[in-house]
Amino acid sequence: MITTLAAYIRNYIDISDEEMGLFYRHLKVRKFKKKEYVLEEGKICKARYFIVKGCVRSYYIDEKGVERILDFGIDEWWFTNYNSLINQSPSENFIQTIEDSVILELHQDSFDELSAKLPKIDRLFRIITEKTHIAHINKTKYTRSLSGEHLYKQFVLSNPKFSQRVPQYMIASYLGLSPEFVSKVKARYR
Repeated sequence: MITTLAAYIRNYIDISDEEMGLFYRHLKVRKFKKKEYVLEEGKICKARYFIVKGCVRSYYIDEKGVERILDFGIDEWWFTNYNSLINQSPSENFIQTIEDSVILELHQDSFDELSAKLPKIDRLFRIITEKTHIAHINKTKYTRSLSGEHLYKQFVLSNPKFSQRVPQYMIASYLGLSPEFVSKVKARYR
């Protein structure tokens, strides 16, 4: 697990084996079965999560009782609910596993302590947050400018791992499309 995390981190910052050991000591290994909650609505998010192996989704339930998927996370991604974590407010959404998952949890107190000892960790998470923000901007741009068919095709081409591991109805929810529409688009391109 540490080699997976170290390789990921070294894509963004220089970190020695000793510093990586310090980072790892601040993490808690958690294992989740498929459909288990990492975070539930109404609870306060206390950590950032590195997905070693597995797949998760973030979603909320709208006023009509419909699940609306906000985001997905997959192997070697950091994932959290920043609104709840930073503001220490009750989460308005859920984080749930889509498949059995192994996740490294970095509690906020540990993050603060680690950042004080290794300022480069702040830089790492700034980069991660910036990349996440860019991805959300691109999603908004695509959902506003592309037809449903082109939006689905763009998602599949840009995220082939997700389209193989995430159920079709979840992809439809994420893109704001109906599962029936996605089925028709998929059938046309087989």
